[in-house]
Amino acid sequence: MIESYKFGKIVINGKSYSSDVIIIGDYVKADWWRREGHRLHIEDLGDVIDKDIEVLVIGTGYFGLMKVPEDVKRFLTEKGIEVIAQKTAEACKTFNKLKASGKKIAAALHLTC
Repeated sequence: MIESYKFGKIVINGKSYSSDVIIIGDYVKADWWRREGHRLHIEDLGDVIDKDIEVLVIGTGYFGLMKVPEDVKRFLTEKGIEVIAQKTAEACKTFNKLKASGKKIAAALHLTC
């Protein structure tokens, strides 16, 4: 579970991270790197695409500056993955709620901007 989030810092299962992360089940990939910092591309989600997930929660940053283009949303939807893109604080709440409900969920979270 995500225990806390503030600009530039997130705590997941008792461990603190200060760089963008991907969460798949109980696995956390730190230092999530994207081709273009504030624009999400399909290849940025390589760790997620082939996993057995129902929902991908995307945290677009503290101020919501990371853009999630329609082609990325469409690609994921066509693979059977529901996409929820929100400012990161709200995305963290959504992730915890869906995880607690038993959904197969992943998150891609931008921690700044």
